[in-house]
Amino acid sequence: MESGPLPWRLKSYLDNLVDYFERPAFIDSDPIAACHWFDDPRDQEVIGLYAALLAWGRRATVLRKIEELCERMNQRPCAFVWNFDWGASAARLEGFKHRTFSSDDAIWFTSNLHLLLKKHKTVEAIFAADHRQNAPDPSRAIQGFSQRVMNASVETPTRLQKHLARPLHGSAAKRLCMYLRWMVRRGPVDLGLWQAIEPRQLVLPLDVHSGRQARSLGMLARRSNDWKAVRQLTRACRMLCPEDPARYDYAFFGLGINGEPPPHPAPIDSAASQAT
Repeated sequence: MESGPLPWRLKSYLDNLVDYFERPAFIDSDPIAACHWFDDPRDQEVIGLYAALLAWGRRATVLRKIEELCERMNQRPCAFVWNFDWGASAARLEGFKHRTFSSDDAIWFTSNLHLLLKKHKTVEAIFAADHRQNAPDPSRAIQGFSQRVMNASVETPTRLQKHLARPLHGSAAKRLCMYLRWMVRRGPVDLGLWQAIEPRQLVLPLDVHSGRQARSLGMLARRSNDWKAVRQLTRACRMLCPEDPARYDYAFFGLGINGEPPPHPAPIDSAASQAT
């Protein structure tokens, strides 16, 4: 590795990791695959939101649960949410479960998202409602989205809150930060569907894997994987790429899940590691 002060001495190393992991072969074994199953951007942003919320546990299991959810939604996720009712639609979601995300969570989240879509028209517009053009990061957009989902109905059960991140309360908001990466960035993997939030405003999705790698490389000093750590790591990555700091998610996450690439890397195996 190059000599010099952190993080500059890591730039070439991290850029090479991004080039290695940010490939179409990455898609098939990652929850973002759900977005690529559909051609309509409205379907992509809706199923992507569910995929991000369910992205917890073994990736193969997560993908199976998203496939099940698509079947329950008649392979038309946006139309299903847009036309949701507490009769036939709710019945379609009965029995769906992934870890702590229960049938009741699926039904209430879909019902409340239905109400928000009727008002805002797109998922992007829901996030944009609390975002500011000069904001340094999407914390208020994420916080606002979570609060709007919870407040869409006075009958919303409090247990739904556990699936909705609140960065202003300290949460790293890993899954929603990852979702924003999918929607905002454009590349071989990310879709770049949205305009309201810019790539320069994105932050690093931080979890145990990416956090461990960032700390081992000296890019992150904070021990807790919380919003302060997200901002600290993102600041370091902005030094390397101010216009697109979240690109380095591929480096940290790829190292944490797949390990060090070979000296002369071939395309990654889409059936590689199934853990997250």
